[in-house]
Amino acid sequence: MQHGRSEGRIFHVAPAKVRGEPSKRQAVHESPSLNRKLLLTAILAISMATCDGSGSTTSPGTTSLAFDVTQVELGEGRSSQLGLSNTGSEAVGPIRFVSTPVLDAQGTQVAGASLSVPAGDIATLTPGTSRQITAVVTDEGLLPGRYTAVLSAVVGSAAMATVTLAFDVATLDQPDVASLVITSGPTQVTQGDLVTYRAEARSDGGAVVAGTTVSWFIAPGGVTGLVRADGGFVGYEAGIAKIVAVAGMFADTIEVTVAARNLTGRLDFVSVSGLPNPRGTTDLWVHGTHAYTGTLQTITNGVVAPGNALMVWDISDPTAPVLTDSVVVDARRVNDIKIRDDGTLGVLTHEQSNDGQNGVTILDLTDPAHPTVTSRFTTGLETGVHNVWIEGDIVYVVVDGTGNGMRVLDISDPANPTVVASFSLPSSFLHDIYGRDGLLFLSYWNEGLIILDAGHGIRGGTPANPQFVSRVRTKGGQTHNAWYWPESGYVFVGEENIGTPGIMHVVDASDLNNPVEVATFRVPGQTPHNFWLDEDRGVLYQAWYTKGIRALDVTGGLAGELERQGREITFSLYEGAQPGPTRSWAVQLHEGMLYVSDSSSGLVVLQPQF
Repeated sequence: MQHGRSEGRIFHVAPAKVRGEPSKRQAVHESPSLNRKLLLTAILAISMATCDGSGSTTSPGTTSLAFDVTQVELGEGRSSQLGLSNTGSEAVGPIRFVSTPVLDAQGTQVAGASLSVPAGDIATLTPGTSRQITAVVTDEGLLPGRYTAVLSAVVGSAAMATVTLAFDVATLDQPDVASLVITSGPTQVTQGDLVTYRAEARSDGGAVVAGTTVSWFIAPGGVTGLVRADGGFVGYEAGIAKIVAVAGMFADTIEVTVAARNLTGRLDFVSVSGLPNPRGTTDLWVHGTHAYTGTLQTITNGVVAPGNALMVWDISDPTAPVLTDSVVVDARRVNDIKIRDDGTLGVLTHEQSNDGQNGVTILDLTDPAHPTVTSRFTTGLETGVHNVWIEGDIVYVVVDGTGNGMRVLDISDPANPTVVASFSLPSSFLHDIYGRDGLLFLSYWNEGLIILDAGHGIRGGTPANPQFVSRVRTKGGQTHNAWYWPESGYVFVGEENIGTPGIMHVVDASDLNNPVEVATFRVPGQTPHNFWLDEDRGVLYQAWYTKGIRALDVTGGLAGELERQGREITFSLYEGAQPGPTRSWAVQLHEGMLYVSDSSSGLVVLQPQF
């Protein structure tokens, strides 16, 4: 026996044997229901395909849907083409695809498998027409046996058609395998660190048996954590974890000491600067010695405070920012402001304009304390603009409304912007855009996170003509914002779901063609808003509405539930200018200070100390 591990039966229930005559083959205890409960501890949530954002449904009483089959046997590819037909007399939509968890032969939900429809929702299906969809099962790390899942086509809250998908995981035919040995991976780790273990199946003579499928689990009786199908492990708490490798009838266990992460730090309050005419504060952008904040119309005791202005702050002294000017526009909400890297030009957004045109206003920042209006552009933006992103002479504009998507503006002549390209999806609305390294990350609400090539080179896109690269739908939908960190390959994605509430999702985009969600972070009772990443230190600052500013350690590999891993360094529920809770909207790190726009209090300054 090697130090820190036990070969043989997974939970150390050894068979009786005669001293001096050890068994050459150690088998897993063969109680199927017991092994399932002990090994497969993670339960799959029901996978819900999201609606199109319009909120409309069709009454199921006047329509009828049917799959072309009621049961499908999946082969090794674990996918199947299914036909869905509208057999009724009226159009039906939106149609969502909802899957049950994958069940084993005993009816137990299993980890390591899920059923999904990658193409997502069908907006509308007219009478007499049909649509081909692809149902896909992922089944990493399952033990041999029979598995099933049910896929439903749902309209509103009614399942109007169902189909059962079944597949088998074959028993491994490995007559030469005599043992399984975990061959690499540390026995001492730090809470929250992602590490990887490897295992080999060996013959009686100790030779490696190639092609053996290995599954990984955390055995009961130790600390909790996450172990992935590839042998990746992260500990959720300090103590001893028991990592188990299983291949067919053979297993090996390694005991791992997990040390506490023990992070320390604080966010010191520096100042708060309220507005002379109290109104809501929206996004902010800091450049040089000035900060710029948008406004939101509020009504208090019948008194209207307009959201029609951009506020300009001199932050030369962060302990006492000075309001130097404002730019008043036709809007009831100036939601966003971005400043170009050279500091000479800014773009603010209009929503709910009185003239019904909305659009963007381009600012001349020759005097950053006193911006002047260069032009207002409205063509194709009349429904409203929520957010923008600037890359040189190109502005990417988020247009309000389902199906409107993104417009690409050429502002090489700021007085005469022109639309040079667009990108849209018909079934949802776009909320935000983040650009980095020739890539655009579109937070497309219930359509998920969309990645475009805007000069990166992966699809031949250019800044003025972005091209689609890939999409990932994070669990929960309502994709609100994103921050891409090229050095790590991670994208930090906010889910602004007020009701659930939402969480922060981590997407591994190191393979831009196949982004995948790998981790989450939640703060109970509230949903996140906007982020800023200190990439030098690996600290993600998150504005979390009434839960203030959260500072999260995102160094190293990320996996699982980050809030359980000791990764939150500190948080601040600063005292605002107005009575009541904090309402942290956006945050930006600038020259060692954190600038926060608080929707109730104005501009707040904090100083990280760690």
